[in-house]
Amino acid sequence: MTNNYSCIIVDDEQDAIELLTSRLAYLYKNITVTATYSFWGDALEALRAQPCDLLFMDISMPGKNGIDLLKLLPSLDSEIIFVTAHDNYALDAFSFSASGYILKPIDDAQLSLAINKATARIDNKRLARQTSPAPASISDKIGIPNKHGIDYVKVSDILYLESTNKCTKIVTGKTEYISSNYLGKFKPLVEPHSFFQVHRSYIVNLNSILRYETSGLLIMSNKQEIPVARSIKSEFLERFNK
Repeated sequence: MTNNYSCIIVDDEQDAIELLTSRLAYLYKNITVTATYSFWGDALEALRAQPCDLLFMDISMPGKNGIDLLKLLPSLDSEIIFVTAHDNYALDAFSFSASGYILKPIDDAQLSLAINKATARIDNKRLARQTSPAPASISDKIGIPNKHGIDYVKVSDILYLESTNKCTKIVTGKTEYISSNYLGKFKPLVEPHSFFQVHRSYIVNLNSILRYETSGLLIMSNKQEIPVARSIKSEFLERFNK
């Protein structure tokens, strides 16, 4: 069975994004472009909240280049393929163990070589996770590192988690905690406890929702309003109704 892969494209040139998207659609039916970004700040926020299997990264961009952006994502587990018009960043690029470094204009053979290497790595990581021994039970607490140590919080006490200011805010009924870890780090820890990611910046406790409004807002038990992304509205309502 062919594995499926999600990917994100980061490039400040819209024409380049459209060209790469079309080449991927033609060459690989099992790769889905889940998002594209032309501004490094938007890409940073998205990758912290919802990492992908495969990341296509331009290097020369205004504000921060691709290398600078990746330095802000030390825990990123995506396979990286650089697609750039410049050949003088190759040494820096491969310090991130990139699967490929492709020069524009894109050559299909070079693109396929890099993608095949990346997907083989992804498959190996998936296999390693499947063969790892499962924990004896799901912990009812999570540890939240901070500069003083680690706070241990009951998962059932958490109302929601929010990606904010390059960190994650964990909100309970009584207090708030701030962790320097990105939101995606917490997702596998809380999902088994009836949590659902309703937006790239929010994961909510389904048991702490007071009301869903047709405008696309959730009202939590602490009266906080949280948006539900249009792209996952149907999936959320199906899960919530259950």
